Amino acid sequence: MNEYLDNSNKQIKLAIMFVTGYGGEGYSWRFNDSNPKAYTDINAYIELAKLAEQGKIHMLFIADTPAMVGAGVNGDMARKSPMFVMEPMTMLAAVATHTQKIGLVATYSTTYNLPYNLARQLKTLDLISGGRVGWNAVTTGTREVAYNFGTSPLPDTTTRYEMADEMVEAVQSLWGSFGENAYITDQQTGEFIKMDQLTPANFNGQYYQTQGPLPIPPSPQGQPPIFQAGPSFEGVEMAGKFASGVYANPFTIEEARHYRNLLKQSAIKYGRNPEEINMFSGFMVTVGDTYEEALARRHQLLDFMRKDAFDGQIRYLSAMIGINLPDLNLNEPLPKSLQYQATPNPSDPRSLRAVELIKQGLSPRDVLANGVINYHPVVVGTPDDVADFIEEWFKAGATDGFSIVPESQKGVKDFVEKVVPVLQKRGLYHLDYEGNTLREHLGVPKQYGVRK
Repeated sequence: MNEYLDNSNKQIKLAIMFVTGYGGEGYSWRFNDSNPKAYTDINAYIELAKLAEQGKIHMLFIADTPAMVGAGVNGDMARKSPMFVMEPMTMLAAVATHTQKIGLVATYSTTYNLPYNLARQLKTLDLISGGRVGWNAVTTGTREVAYNFGTSPLPDTTTRYEMADEMVEAVQSLWGSFGENAYITDQQTGEFIKMDQLTPANFNGQYYQTQGPLPIPPSPQGQPPIFQAGPSFEGVEMAGKFASGVYANPFTIEEARHYRNLLKQSAIKYGRNPEEINMFSGFMVTVGDTYEEALARRHQLLDFMRKDAFDGQIRYLSAMIGINLPDLNLNEPLPKSLQYQATPNPSDPRSLRAVELIKQGLSPRDVLANGVINYHPVVVGTPDDVADFIEEWFKAGATDGFSIVPESQKGVKDFVEKVVPVLQKRGLYHLDYEGNTLREHLGVPKQYGVRK
């Protein structure tokens, strides 16, 4: 194992993804223990953030796409909650004033923003929070967003990543344009700012131009660390140049170790310490005192679905395992002869888990309840089951941490109160925050301006 993939002397870093205040499942708003108005209730986000902070979670993460997508087919919000918050910057500003330690990371597009405005907003939020903000800098590849911003057609992949490189450098140039020691506010001499320590950014790229300076001093961490999400070649290159954290979506330990290795090698390529990139593997979780209790909660999510939506999932599962399921009893295990015929679809990494469960004798409905077609691996079970999954991946050098997606509001409480103590007892997870800023939580050095 490469030295930088050896986690034997490390502890896990954890992020929690709240989606829209309900959890990661679009039907979880219907649980009796959910607040059905959480989408527009800032107090719901604040309470969840405070709960996560009690569990010493390193950071909250809000994914975002500025369009109505992700809630069913073509952004159908008739029955499912949306996948994205109303607007992340505003919401995190409110959360920041009610928390003290937990990091606050959100996605802001490098394609549909302007450097000065974004640099100003993020640096202000970083100061409000006391240095706890991170920027998940991602290109936007969604045509609905292009339509919303009136710039159709969507730029191609190469162009979007060229724009991303310029956007990050322009924003960081603006962040560093206000000298670290310029903000003196000397009441005796009357000098408010040392003007000779303000330097225009004068960034002049192909896609973005901005002069500056930005009249905002540094936060306790200097400036927000950069996060990245996207496994493409261009995404790995971008992570190697800029990222302190990467949100990843592997479905197996082998896939995760390979991707983590690519990220570390990319950092080395750009003259950085590979330990400065923290990979966070996403997984979804439903915790119960028993496996049966957790599975029953997942079955309730299936019950909330319309019949046509459930039938669509069964057809999808059929394609994953190579067996036509609609004509079978979906509540009973497949006959042994069919179990043996189940074969993973080579184009879908999730199908390995689906076939495994079918061959264990689970019914097709139970297999779906285990989340085999979700966008992350799903762990359904007891606190020890969840801790076992985390420990196995971490000790295998597959990841630096996890981006946890509880299925519901209650799922956040269950993870904090039931899983976190198990991880701490095993020595895998810290007992308290080691610092006050997000950079300290990540274990990455302070940066101000563009990395030299």
